[in-house]
Amino acid sequence: MDITVADLKSRLAASEDLILIDVREAHEHEEFNVGGKLVPLGTIPSSIAELQDHKEEEIVIYCRSGQRSGMAQKFLQQYGFTNVRNLEGGMLAWAEMEKK
Repeated sequence: MDITVADLKSRLAASEDLILIDVREAHEHEEFNVGGKLVPLGTIPSSIAELQDHKEEEIVIYCRSGQRSGMAQKFLQQYGFTNVRNLEGGMLAWAEMEKK
């Protein structure tokens, strides 16, 4: 189950309770982020224990284009995370929407 940039933006504006995870690398996160916790894709397996408390909560994962976050989404689902959403188009789509 994915989420669009427009949906995420409106939900953040409404202060909805979402867990945001940025699976990009640290330098990408520093350039621009939307408030997500930095957990680079390569560290997802070792971060499972840290994320366990959020297993039943809605988690939105994002990256640059949606590819890495899609992989992270599948990985977390294999570990029983039930409500993991991938941001369609990632930060590229977010930046594109900002231009409009």
